[in-house]
Amino acid sequence: MTGLIIYLVSQHVLLLVEGAATKMDSGKQISGTLILAVFTAVLGSLQYGYSLGVINAPQKVIENHYGRSLGVVSGDLASVRMESGNATEPEEIHPSVVMYWSLSVAIFSVGGMVSSFLVGFVADCRGRIKGMLAVNILAIVAGLLMALAKMGKAHIMVIAGRAVMGFYCGLSSGLVPMYIGEIAPVAYRGALGTLHQLAIVTGILISQVIGLDFLLGNDDLWPLLLGLSGAPAILQTILLPLCPESPRYLYIKEGKEEEACKALKRFKGEYDTFKDIAEMKAEKEELMKERRMTIVGLLRSSVYRKQLFVALMMHLSQQFSGINAIFYYSTAIFQKAGVTQPVYATIGVGAINLVFTLVSVALVDRAGRRTLTLIGLAGMCLCAIVMTVGLVYLTTYAWMSIVSMAAIFLFVSFFEIGPGPIPWFIVAEIFSQGPRPAAIALAGCCNWTSNFIVGMFFQYVEALLGSYVFILFAGLLFIFTIFTYFRVPETKGKTIEEIAVIFQGKRKGSPSGAPVATELEQLKSTTEA
Repeated sequence: MTGLIIYLVSQHVLLLVEGAATKMDSGKQISGTLILAVFTAVLGSLQYGYSLGVINAPQKVIENHYGRSLGVVSGDLASVRMESGNATEPEEIHPSVVMYWSLSVAIFSVGGMVSSFLVGFVADCRGRIKGMLAVNILAIVAGLLMALAKMGKAHIMVIAGRAVMGFYCGLSSGLVPMYIGEIAPVAYRGALGTLHQLAIVTGILISQVIGLDFLLGNDDLWPLLLGLSGAPAILQTILLPLCPESPRYLYIKEGKEEEACKALKRFKGEYDTFKDIAEMKAEKEELMKERRMTIVGLLRSSVYRKQLFVALMMHLSQQFSGINAIFYYSTAIFQKAGVTQPVYATIGVGAINLVFTLVSVALVDRAGRRTLTLIGLAGMCLCAIVMTVGLVYLTTYAWMSIVSMAAIFLFVSFFEIGPGPIPWFIVAEIFSQGPRPAAIALAGCCNWTSNFIVGMFFQYVEALLGSYVFILFAGLLFIFTIFTYFRVPETKGKTIEEIAVIFQGKRKGSPSGAPVATELEQLKSTTEA
């Protein structure tokens, strides 16, 4: 399975290289070292996706083991439940089993929420490469705890492993986009940034496939299934020492110009680094004049308020779009539609997830971030309305099941075109080196908190609204679409200084030959106020 992600990522990155490999322009050159660095980084994203999806498939098996471990169940749980990504509660499951299972699922998001605040500290204290290397210890420990669950109290071991893994993923989901955003050439920054989401959905799909009961999702092998969530960390630990540190971190944070030049040449080949160093020098001079930007300082700063609002809203639109609810509800819809093996249809949804993330990789640096996000959000809004109609009339008209299934597949497709991958890397694009770690930490916490809220409360909202549950998401998607249209600028191919000008309301047209003002110059009047 690791070979699958290696093949997918390398092949689609190589597509980006085609036509650019012979160019030595510092803004466009892609080298083998860059490909290796991006691939190594997104192994953390693969692990994140695997950890997200792996807990669902063996739910009944693990609950059964919990019951035996707690002494409240003597044999198999005989009650029948509706099959789904997050199955409905069976009638005869002991409350203790329900509690420990719910904790096993929810503790992952709690770990992510807590650790997301530490992304900036780890990134600045250890560096991007050493930071990712250090947090891999958490992933390996978590994998071992879950793999050895049968050797102790299974429910305690799994909950502890999921908590540690969530803590790791909260850090990784911030460090990976930060590193890729800093090393990617401007011309391919969007496509390379999208690989973070590509690895996440690939990890989800892998967990769905090997979680089938005839593979690892059975009573004998489920600890191995959960324990494999730490496997990518081992490969990443081997490869990270081969990857250069972020040149921006080396020069701006550490003041190591010579090492930064070496890193630039490793990423882009032999070329004159003067232009890139001059850009980083200007950014460092600006940074030295600014106060150190903490999370609290960023929240209180009026200078970055617009950027922060956009960043948080984009992460809210990703989680409150209803995509997790779709994965929850899809198997039940497939079952109602007469699909004999709805679990395979759900895997089909995961495959669509993967395919359209690849489409986003191909389009994001051509169509632009704003355009793809608008198309995705608007398309999801329409699909949510169609899905509601299909669910309401599912028992009245047989053909409505086809409408519902088509709406599900299209909903997932539109999500992965833009709202899924773009929020992860756009934060690194719209913030300069100073506030970037704090901004990524806040956006990550917002994402994890939203994920937790949807996971915890969707079942109650569904019970309240029934077949009309997706009307709620349609309304939210409409709001997010309007917000994106009026407030989110296009960042494709723009430098941080140019993006800062846009957020400060400057007119796009500037006199020909006039230099682009630095971020500090654009914001000076605001900071002095």
